[in-house]
Amino acid sequence: MVGGASASGASGNVAGVRIVVAGDAKTGKSSLIVTAATDNYPNNVPPLLPPTRLPEDVYPDRVPVTVIDTSSSSPENRGRLVEEIMRADAVVLTYACDRLETLDRLSTFWLPELRRLEVNVPVIVVGCMLDKRDDQHSVSLEQVMSPIMQQFREIETCIECSALNHIQVPEVFYYAQKAVLHPTAPLFDQEQQVLRPRCVRALKRIFILCDHDRDGALSDAELNDFQVKCFNAPLQPSEIVVVKSVVQEKLREGVDDRGLTLTGFLFLHALFIEKGRLETTWTVLRKFGYNNEIRLHDDQLPPPIKRYPDQSTELTNEAVEFLRRIFATFDIDGDGALRSAELEDLFSTAPENPWNEAPYEDAVQKTALGGLSLDSFLSLWSLMTLLDPIRTMETLIYIGYGTDPSTAIRVTRRRRLNRRKQQTDRTVCHCFVFGPKEAGKSAILNSFIGRLFPEEYVPTTNDRYAVNSVDQPLGAKKTLVLREIPEEGVKKILSSRDALAACDVAVFVHDSSREASWQKATEMLVDVASQGETSGYEMPCLIVANKDDLDPYLTEIQDSTRVSQDMGIETPIPVSAKLGDFSNLFQRIANAAMNPHMSIPETAAGKSRKQYHRLVNRSLLFVSVGAAVAIVGLAAYRVYAARKNSSS
Repeated sequence: MVGGASASGASGNVAGVRIVVAGDAKTGKSSLIVTAATDNYPNNVPPLLPPTRLPEDVYPDRVPVTVIDTSSSSPENRGRLVEEIMRADAVVLTYACDRLETLDRLSTFWLPELRRLEVNVPVIVVGCMLDKRDDQHSVSLEQVMSPIMQQFREIETCIECSALNHIQVPEVFYYAQKAVLHPTAPLFDQEQQVLRPRCVRALKRIFILCDHDRDGALSDAELNDFQVKCFNAPLQPSEIVVVKSVVQEKLREGVDDRGLTLTGFLFLHALFIEKGRLETTWTVLRKFGYNNEIRLHDDQLPPPIKRYPDQSTELTNEAVEFLRRIFATFDIDGDGALRSAELEDLFSTAPENPWNEAPYEDAVQKTALGGLSLDSFLSLWSLMTLLDPIRTMETLIYIGYGTDPSTAIRVTRRRRLNRRKQQTDRTVCHCFVFGPKEAGKSAILNSFIGRLFPEEYVPTTNDRYAVNSVDQPLGAKKTLVLREIPEEGVKKILSSRDALAACDVAVFVHDSSREASWQKATEMLVDVASQGETSGYEMPCLIVANKDDLDPYLTEIQDSTRVSQDMGIETPIPVSAKLGDFSNLFQRIANAAMNPHMSIPETAAGKSRKQYHRLVNRSLLFVSVGAAVAIVGLAAYRVYAARKNSSS
């Protein structure tokens, strides 16, 4: 892999680069800009230049560069300075080579100010007026800048220049443009001198895509195809020999009898970057659809899925079969589970393992050795598809899903239509678990995914998920997703009209030994049911009486029976998470979701509204019948009158 004389396409279709020049007064900002734009040193410059366009033919990428001059001499100018910095693609910070106090101001004011403003763009530090420095007392640029660059890693490059003597003026803006179009930070850890993990993952995926015969190496023909795709120019046989010789000399395992190995491919890119040829690696990445964050660009991904709030997303059978094959491929030891190393290998061509963070990291049952069974593996994919279908499709692309990723996702029928049809087409059921603090919600979720009962109470502060498969009659299986809603989160849920749209079934857990817990759970049930009635997102509801191993409070049975009868739902299901006695709770939750027209609670207000609508409809019926009778009577009278007139 040679790269190519031209890095066409390396700019990633950037429309233009906006460079803001900032620094203390009289450090040469305006003179630097004018000289770069006109190739002439100005004898007089205005206090503040207008936006200045640099000639495109000066720079190899031919991307328009606009340079913004700034001043901080007045409050008005300082406000504009901040606005311009916030819009910058890169910032050039200037100091005067003959005034050390302006250099000190970089680390005491300007660089901390950029951090305070949370400006996350490349910074180029420029020493201007090099012609004025006393060479007898000069210190090398490396000595001056090394401590500052150690402290402020956002500095991309340091350079000294003289606008008066035309020394390194174009280079200032070349480096600034290059830092935007071909940034170092996403690719290379300069402190450790290694490729960054996300860059390695992307290059590994590209290597696999180019290894057409899947033999683990790029043959001469495959190398040539790669070169043509990325750089629009073939490699000569002699160039291929040189490339492989360079790799083999430094890294013996980088080449074998089949061709350039993955190790050698990665080594070449590290070599390009170390030599300052970042545009080569960026050209490769962008040809394969990657953006500056080294993720696939939006135009490489399917468009957002259009659906109603009460529709959900699930994996298609085609996607499930692909995932079964992937599971078998990466289950190297054949033990029926993916251990941590095997799972990392599976996701090694994605920007990261998507399940190393909430809500996925603790959402499924794991084996004794911390691995994922096939059921748990598919359950996590189902959860991700339910919560973030675009990320599912993106991740499928990264791990080698060959067909159109939109074929991996299906949109389910609307829940309100399911209620009308009295059946559901869903294979993944989403259950919201409500309840007051210390009712045992977390213990129920833990039991669902095979976790031991916790001896100490740990409050849940954020929504938490648990997902597993549940056996159904006739050998069928459904995936059940339990979402624990902390007590403090209920108000937020109910403040959004569509928040209950995703809920297939709601469960209300209370501590059956405490009356206050029951009352709180009942309030939540009424509030959720009311929201469902007013929004049109009614759902089956179940009450769970937890801590059945303790004595119930005095009137628990009467209270629960009354509420169940009043609201038209099942009596509470007694369970003991501590003893592991769940009375088929999870199957009953799944069954309730599969029968979306049953166990829907009715509030007093809801009953009144229904009765009112019945009366209105009955009145309308009487009115319409009366009107019909009147019309018929009028018609009959007209017929009678016509006959009478004709007879006379």
